[in-house]
Amino acid sequence: MTHVEDELTSQPECWDRAASEADRHAKALPAPGERVAIVGCGTSYFMAQAAAALREDTGQGETDAFAASEFPHGRRYDRVVALTRSGTTTEVLDLLDRLKGGTRTTAVTGDPDTPVTTAADDLVVLDFADERSVVQTRFATTALTLFRAHLGLHPATAVTDARTALTQPLPEALEECRQFTFLGRGWSVGLANEAGLKMREAALAWTEAYPAMEYRHGPISISTTGTATWMLGDAPDGLAEEVRGTGALWVAGRLDPLAELIRVQRLAVAVAASRGLDPDSPRHLTRSVILAP
Repeated sequence: MTHVEDELTSQPECWDRAASEADRHAKALPAPGERVAIVGCGTSYFMAQAAAALREDTGQGETDAFAASEFPHGRRYDRVVALTRSGTTTEVLDLLDRLKGGTRTTAVTGDPDTPVTTAADDLVVLDFADERSVVQTRFATTALTLFRAHLGLHPATAVTDARTALTQPLPEALEECRQFTFLGRGWSVGLANEAGLKMREAALAWTEAYPAMEYRHGPISISTTGTATWMLGDAPDGLAEEVRGTGALWVAGRLDPLAELIRVQRLAVAVAASRGLDPDSPRHLTRSVILAP
């Protein structure tokens, strides 16, 4: 079993623990009414997109998401939350250093023995969800589960659905598809972006991701026999029929969207295996991007 496989199968337990510890971390996480930016790189950026959408939907305050390298320093925020599994990513550390003394910052990390622990004002350590793999799975979804629980949006069904996602067979013929498109709505747009990234990282697959309603505005033109379109969350009316009409395989997201992402992680590992690839050694990637001065 690869590190990726081992780590992705532990997600139900990690989510349970994160939800149970959310109250303990409440003071380090955004308070109602704060104007907040959530930042990250790669997978963490897509989790930031999902967390920001969830927080705004609850009416707890304006919340933006940015890649750490694209943070708009001309805007004022009450708090900036940085998601960083390794705690060593250059863009995140540079941003936290620049904000020091001016904007309250929180780092959510998997490793308490890294530079981010002194770079941020507040710290949330999810070391039980840290990973050996380059390709992120459980840390990302556990960090988002923490946010969902903090916002009062962690449903009891999420962990049950996660266990189902680990045991339910993937749709027949899905592994043989030559192109994959992932769709989301609201907070699951970030999950769709992450789903596409997982397939690219682990399986070198051709993938795209869009807000579901945007799919009709051009991207559906690539759908045909041998491609797949996977919905994370509830689909807009009529979209499934339109996609099936192109000859593409339609995959409905029947589980909690975060649990549905686990199914995509499993697909990425399966497609990698079918192509003779090692998901623990993704091409051109390292566990953390650390740039030379």
